[in-house]
Amino acid sequence: MDIGEIVSDSIKYPSSNWGKVLILGVIMIASILIVPIFLVYGYIFRIIKATLAGINELPDFDEIGDMFVDGLKIFVVAIVYAIPVWIITLVLNMIIGASVDVTTTTTALDAAMFWGIIASNLVLGIVAIIIGLIEIIAIANMAYNDGEIGAAFRFSEIMDIIATIGWGKYIATYIVIIIIAAIGVLIGMLTMFILIGFILLPLVIAPYIAMFGSRAIGLLVVSSLEAEPVE
Repeated sequence: MDIGEIVSDSIKYPSSNWGKVLILGVIMIASILIVPIFLVYGYIFRIIKATLAGINELPDFDEIGDMFVDGLKIFVVAIVYAIPVWIITLVLNMIIGASVDVTTTTTALDAAMFWGIIASNLVLGIVAIIIGLIEIIAIANMAYNDGEIGAAFRFSEIMDIIATIGWGKYIATYIVIIIIAAIGVLIGMLTMFILIGFILLPLVIAPYIAMFGSRAIGLLVVSSLEAEPVE
């Protein structure tokens, strides 16, 4: 599938059952209690898993226990993948701190702080984006392997999937997902001025975006499974 087909399918996907969109929206609202957020993660995982299995309908909200466990798995994977970002943040802060210690004048101090913060944020941002892109496919690989958490850390398999998709196609699809999600959020925020946005954003728009993004990632990986590796 090309990017247009993936996006078109994914946009229509949530609208196949607005009742389920509302159910996920209610769970998202309830996530202020923390525990339900794992059900949200679990349902997102279920969408990816169903897509990889060739199922075109939104999954049911059944077997809540399994869905909760799947959500916990995603949380664990996210924590592990965040560790390198935390380490790099710590190291960069130490480097900036050391450069400040050896600075003697106020002007030099201001310059060192300014450029140090700019450089560190740039490096951190690039690393975080790369790790985030790998993490998304890691979760998809876990879904493909029936929820086996170890599959999220089999980097050779993960990188093979990305190579087959092609970094260009993957990044382009990801950018389109972000743009569409941003438009949805913007619409929700603008409608808040007429009060209805306070209902639309958490109850309809947020779950719609989650379903759309999950479906798009699933289809992207499906396209890699049907294609030959890109050299």
